[in-house]
Amino acid sequence: MYKLKLGIISILFLGIITFLLSSCQKNDLETIKLNEVVHSAFYAPQYVAIEKGFFEEEGLNIELSSGWGADKSMAALISGDADIGMMGTEAAIYVYNQGQENYGVIFAQQTQRAGNFLISREANPDFQWSDLKGKTVIGGRPGGMPEMVFEYILKKNGLTPFKDVDIITNLQFTATAGAFIGGTGDYTIEFEPTASTIEEQGNGHVVASLGTASGKIPYTVFMASKKYIEDNPETIQKFTNAFYKGLIWVKEHSPEEIAEVIHPQFKETDKDLLIKIITRYKEQDTWPNTPVMNEESFNLLQDILESGGELDKRVPYNEIVITDFAEKSVEK
Repeated sequence: MYKLKLGIISILFLGIITFLLSSCQKNDLETIKLNEVVHSAFYAPQYVAIEKGFFEEEGLNIELSSGWGADKSMAALISGDADIGMMGTEAAIYVYNQGQENYGVIFAQQTQRAGNFLISREANPDFQWSDLKGKTVIGGRPGGMPEMVFEYILKKNGLTPFKDVDIITNLQFTATAGAFIGGTGDYTIEFEPTASTIEEQGNGHVVASLGTASGKIPYTVFMASKKYIEDNPETIQKFTNAFYKGLIWVKEHSPEEIAEVIHPQFKETDKDLLIKIITRYKEQDTWPNTPVMNEESFNLLQDILESGGELDKRVPYNEIVITDFAEKSVEK
């Protein structure tokens, strides 16, 4: 009996020590407030980096929040409510052109293609973009990349936005799917997991990928305010290192393995559905080989914004993009 009690006490003691050591290690981590534009498997590399402990390996603890819109994520970044923002490149361009002194500076690229899909009410395996002529499509926020990329694709295919195709742009990001299911529009443009969920529930059919149709652009990136980067270069480097580990891991593993790792981030999404989503993103070459944004893709993105009438003046690449951190991560 004495030995049994002693054994129980030893187990409890070891448990307490382990808990205290774990708590101390957690307290030693630097907390980074990361605001992502939306929560989607489109950003699988960052979730892999979180779930695999790559950020912790770099001494960072990620406090994740979703802005549900680039305007909201940028507001959080500029106000200091977020240390790092993950959103579209266009947000940094707009803020810079507004004359903000402490504007957002891009230091790493997460995706190289648009991550949204065109959904039709009827299945159409032979879909052509010309099929949209005379139709109504639920689009995105005016000035946002989802909407600008869509308009760019229409023009590439000989269609004039708002003339040949009626586009609804006054709905909140979180309201578009519900509006479509409720009967609004002939088509809607949705991110994952919403696109595949609509399909799985029998409320629509994915007929085209905007990412494939538009070509490679720096669709979503990591940025921090100019001042934050100047004051915290080591933190930015650690963050970039951790993210790059996630990027490599996603490139080297199957959709099934990726889904298994990031499923805690999407507990309400069926794992088979998550595998389908990740497979779709892998097949369209969504994620770049490195987090380094090149000038050519940055210029293409500005071409798209200019084409959409949303760019007052072009922004020099070196003014809002810094590649030093990403390049050092790749070298390591």
